Amino acid sequence: MVSLTGRQYTHREIIEIMSGLMLATLTSMLSTSVVGTALPTIVGELGGQEQYAWVASATMLTMTVSTPLFGKLSDLFGRKLLFQGALGLFVAASLAAGLSQDMGQLIAARAVQGLGIGGLSALSQVILGDIVSPRERGRYSGYLGAVFGLSTVAGPLLGGFIVDADWLGWRWCFYVVVPFAAVSFYVIQRYLKLEHVKRDSSVDVWGATAITAGATALMLLLTLGGKEFAWNSAWTYGLGVVTVLMLGLAIRAERSARDPILPPRLFRNRTFVLTSVSSFFVGIAMFGAMIFLPQYLQIVKGLSPTDSGLMTLPMVVALFVAGVVSGKIVSRTGRWKIFPVAGLFIVAVGLLLLSRLTVDSGLWVIGAYVAVLGLGLGLSMQMLILAAQNGSERRDLAATTSGVAFFRSLGGAVGVAAFGAILTARLRAELPAGGTLGSPEDIQNLPEPVRTTVLTAFTQGLETVFLVGVPIALVGFAAALLLKELPLRTDQSVTEAGQKESLAQERA
Repeated sequence: MVSLTGRQYTHREIIEIMSGLMLATLTSMLSTSVVGTALPTIVGELGGQEQYAWVASATMLTMTVSTPLFGKLSDLFGRKLLFQGALGLFVAASLAAGLSQDMGQLIAARAVQGLGIGGLSALSQVILGDIVSPRERGRYSGYLGAVFGLSTVAGPLLGGFIVDADWLGWRWCFYVVVPFAAVSFYVIQRYLKLEHVKRDSSVDVWGATAITAGATALMLLLTLGGKEFAWNSAWTYGLGVVTVLMLGLAIRAERSARDPILPPRLFRNRTFVLTSVSSFFVGIAMFGAMIFLPQYLQIVKGLSPTDSGLMTLPMVVALFVAGVVSGKIVSRTGRWKIFPVAGLFIVAVGLLLLSRLTVDSGLWVIGAYVAVLGLGLGLSMQMLILAAQNGSERRDLAATTSGVAFFRSLGGAVGVAAFGAILTARLRAELPAGGTLGSPEDIQNLPEPVRTTVLTAFTQGLETVFLVGVPIALVGFAAALLLKELPLRTDQSVTEAGQKESLAQERA
């Protein structure tokens, strides 16, 4: 199989490289979910309850902001070097997080962790694009998507086990990822042989600064709005103004830069625009469901964090099966459009089903509904990246891949913020005056009929959250429907001229 640099990779070599990429993806994404279960214990030991939200927000912020930057830097300095650099940065930050003595140190370490995660999540897909042709890529990309889903379930389970084990303690939530990262580093070092093609390029300093500042302001607004400050506040308007100003500066900088971070030509590429739009809405639906479904399971159904994590296993299994099977079909037939189109429609159906959950819904019903959602995500998530890569010029592979990943992460932040605001508003309307939720244990211990009133209010709030997600998923479905199904290239060594001719036909 011919890579982007012309090197022949056997199926066995690709599997070996994939194992390293999957370990890195699992390790990095695991670190974002494992800490959720441990946070109450961490706050109890380190103090700083008022900084609670920052432990999670710092990672999401830097992960989203750094994704497009790593894509461009890998063009300049090489994929392998940047990937291993991101892995090393992640390991160092994980060790620092485990050694933290106060919340400030922990938040700083988590922010640096996010930088490493952003690089790993973007470059895993870029490296896969380097070593496998688009026609064959579907066979392998489904595994990366499955690892992403697996980490969201395994994280809370692992976190609960570590915190409950007297011989470990919460600091091992950060230490436990280090051995996996070390194995990934070794595998990539041994098996990935990518020749770095030197380019007469320079770092787009002004574009990088404007994109980073604008994305940071937007992420701060989305992750902290309604928590650290009111939506109707000076902070909201100030961050909104900064976001708009930086967006304008970024557009101007990217138009004038010799080698921009996000080349303006990408936004004239119909495939890139539509896959980015679809990925944005996939992010909203996916992260929204993953954040709020465990709350339903713990608050309404009274499950422990560990059991609530187990209840999401049907989603992960469906995501894995859908991703792997659809990838094999794409590699065999060369037809891919049906999968993101069907997937996003199924995501909408899954959210509609979740909106029908009640206080008395059985666990088998819940499992079936989340499996439908996982099926839709598995069919669409990786196929959108594949479509974007196949529809881009060879020189834009990294920028295209990291750009789509950036919009998916941004969608996740929007989804969590928007769904959280909707749920809060519904609870205020449904709960008795002055009523509060409290912890899941507190709610389960409430006397009747207060307990039923609170559980009903929360369930109705989630009904609205998931119902709002339905038209959002359908917008992504409409964007996928507008995609033009370009034939998947069977050889990465296709000439630049031939690829440009194909893309010109697509735009026409």
